[in-house]
Amino acid sequence: LTLVRDRAGIKPLFYCDTPDGFAFASEIKAILASGIIDPELDLESLHQALTFLWPVPPRTMFSNIKQLLPGHYGVWQDGAFTTHQWWDLDFSVEESDSNERMWAERVLETLDRVTDLEMIADVPVGAFLSGGVDSSSIVAMMKRRSRGKVSAYTTGISAEDLKYDIIPDDVTWSRRVAKLLEIDYHETLLTPDVADLLPMLVRHQEAPIIDMAIPSYLISKESRATETVMLSGMGGDEVFAGYPRHMAMKLAGLTDAVPSVVRRPVMKTVESVLPGGRKGRLTAPMRNAKKFARSAAAGFEDRYLGFGTYFSDDMKTQLYASNIRSELNDVDAYKHHREYFNNCRDASLLNRLLYVDFKTFMPALNLDTTDRTSMAANLEVRVPFLNKEMLDLSCRLPSSLKLKGLKRKYILKKAAERLLPRDVVWRKKAGFGAPIRAWLRGPLRPMVDDLLSASRVQKRGLFDPSSVRQIVDANLTGREDYNLHVLFLLTFEMWMQEFLDR
Repeated sequence: LTLVRDRAGIKPLFYCDTPDGFAFASEIKAILASGIIDPELDLESLHQALTFLWPVPPRTMFSNIKQLLPGHYGVWQDGAFTTHQWWDLDFSVEESDSNERMWAERVLETLDRVTDLEMIADVPVGAFLSGGVDSSSIVAMMKRRSRGKVSAYTTGISAEDLKYDIIPDDVTWSRRVAKLLEIDYHETLLTPDVADLLPMLVRHQEAPIIDMAIPSYLISKESRATETVMLSGMGGDEVFAGYPRHMAMKLAGLTDAVPSVVRRPVMKTVESVLPGGRKGRLTAPMRNAKKFARSAAAGFEDRYLGFGTYFSDDMKTQLYASNIRSELNDVDAYKHHREYFNNCRDASLLNRLLYVDFKTFMPALNLDTTDRTSMAANLEVRVPFLNKEMLDLSCRLPSSLKLKGLKRKYILKKAAERLLPRDVVWRKKAGFGAPIRAWLRGPLRPMVDDLLSASRVQKRGLFDPSSVRQIVDANLTGREDYNLHVLFLLTFEMWMQEFLDR
């Protein structure tokens, strides 16, 4: 028996190898239904998930159930299962010629071809549109290739929810792009019955969920009314260096000239004095500033890992019940990341970051969440930026054209200037999330008080009830920005009830 997973991890593949048999499936529920294994929590996966908000592949939240890594195949023979890598990013082919005009043309030509390939289907193909450069470029290419009118879908957030969460509203930019390209445009307001929606999403996710799962499911459900296949701009940030942390690493590197004996205490002081939960437009900047101060004091690898850390080591130590704390005392949540850093040590510093993202964050969080939420709506999502031809081009592309100065996705944006107005191309990056802060203070508050009550936490035996309460209260009062921390703890309890208590 041979199992093979795609290069990037666009689709999931899980397996379980036990003395009683071997099982594999695209959903963990199918493996559990086989009866060859009882569902159990994997404590090391919990340790990772608290750190990043997701377990690091090949682990899942379940003991003895793993996922086949992207770009790998597995062979089950004579009662044994072995895995092997069949594809990897190869940054050794990075070219030295950094002619911007030439590279912009190559990027544009490649995006045109891969978009055309991903549009091949015997059913209608639409697109998700955020008004950002990734999705807007794909929609522009679809218009070039489509004989009919392209359909695109966008989600917006209500003004009431934005009083706590300042999330950039995609609607204004999406409308502009839709009008410019003359497409069939649909938008939906993000107003779910979130208290009823969360348990369903946890069931489909088979793990605690993050904020992006909610809009991802809702827009998938909305678009399924008219479309069967959708194209997404996902992958553009990993291929062309589009995340704020890529720029932050460059800025933090400037502090390396300061001796560590001076830098570390200074940054520690800066982190401690910055407010954590400021309401309104300063919420995200303050959260990122605290992470920057904490991470700038570290070395290259630990610095980058710090940008992706939510529950710090100190927070986890305080959070765990004493028996769990002792069991996880020597577990390194970052060990897989360190292995990936080591695998690409000859690549440029920026490409090392992109390699680690490609192996961890992208398949474990973005692609996994997108696939599960879209499949829950019976919708197929395709990602042109992760087509092999685009991945090969990204390996050859000089790092200096991915992040030029502090301009992220530089060469993609230069290419996109031939398709879209400059203000659309160079607009500030907006994340894809939900107004969790408002929901935790509104419709989700009774659920938080119930599922994270001292009695429930004590009975579960994994966490210290007073530490959980401190996190919830600090977030509720605005002392700290712990919205995603509370959402994780909340949906983790839902996951336990859904999969382990039955």
